[in-house]
Amino acid sequence: MTVEITSHEELRELLGAPAPRAVIKERTRLHERDRQWLAAAPFCLVATAGADGTCDVSPKGDPAGFALVLDETTIALPERPGNKRADGYRNILDNPHVGLIFMIPGRPDTLRINGRARLVRDAPWFDEMVVKGHRPILAVVVEIEQIFYHCTKAFLRSALWQPETWQPELLPSRARLIKEVEAPAESLEDLERHYGPEYAKTIYA
Repeated sequence: MTVEITSHEELRELLGAPAPRAVIKERTRLHERDRQWLAAAPFCLVATAGADGTCDVSPKGDPAGFALVLDETTIALPERPGNKRADGYRNILDNPHVGLIFMIPGRPDTLRINGRARLVRDAPWFDEMVVKGHRPILAVVVEIEQIFYHCTKAFLRSALWQPETWQPELLPSRARLIKEVEAPAESLEDLERHYGPEYAKTIYA
């Protein structure tokens, strides 16, 4: 029998009260250590939700330090060429609330930032976000409302950063997955060629 949780009170009774440290760690402004973390982070996840509640989580990655600190309560993330779906960006236009998780390879803790976002198509500081000669297509400017470090338990449980647990060969190649799941018109050979060694040379074009 499935037993569903339907109230905040029931959830709190089941989980118990959070430890005081988990409550008081929230901040609203960047600390110098936060700036250092952002300078070292090459990857983050951006969570958004549309006006109808439809959710999206998009990965963002660039050389370490790609998240530009504009001031102690504002950061900006560059957009690079992608699949043009713009799911998260369309959500931001309808609902500005976003959640970000910044990761540093090998670190089992993460930096979390929640706030309100807006889309910017150009600004003087775009020049500071140039990579391989390419300026961002646009940028997501996030006004920080909540910032804190998240504990290590999820990464320790998953052994995410332990190479001896990695098994990428358990699944077929990116090209084969696309051919089998999405059934595109391209042949498997064409897809393998597209996602081959040359693919990495096109990610900023």
